[in-house]
Amino acid sequence: MGKGSIKLIANNKKAYFDYFIDDKFECGISLAGTEVKSLRMGKCSIKESFVRIVNGEVIIYGMHISPYEKGNIFNKDPLRERKLLMHRSEINKLQGKIKEKGFTLVPLQVYFKGSLVKVEIGLARGKKLYDKREDIAKKDQRRELEKDFKVKNLR
Repeated sequence: MGKGSIKLIANNKKAYFDYFIDDKFECGISLAGTEVKSLRMGKCSIKESFVRIVNGEVIIYGMHISPYEKGNIFNKDPLRERKLLMHRSEINKLQGKIKEKGFTLVPLQVYFKGSLVKVEIGLARGKKLYDKREDIAKKDQRRELEKDFKVKNLR
């Protein structure tokens, strides 16, 4: 694996369904050694997780990293809160945006960038029910078009 190569560990597709993503940020994450080993084996879930800024620190809650099988006493709580590492200026910018109406932070993906674990978080606005219905309608339409296209090409 090269220095800049990216290996995806976990993806949060539901975030794109539930939110409009306005901006994306890449940040590091503070982990224990056994957690990194577990991540190397792809044992991570961010489906139920969310991000908050507490006392000027960005913290991710509900991120599940399965305990490392060979880890014994060094294993940490799989659901413990973890600190995300960002520059102070970025954190201040995010805090300002979150104070605006309707903005929240959601984790989008976790990946290795070289040997470092990175978390991509998105500055998001919640979708209303009718927005979701619109997305579903567009997907159905696209699926129908693709099906028709395949049928035409098979003849």
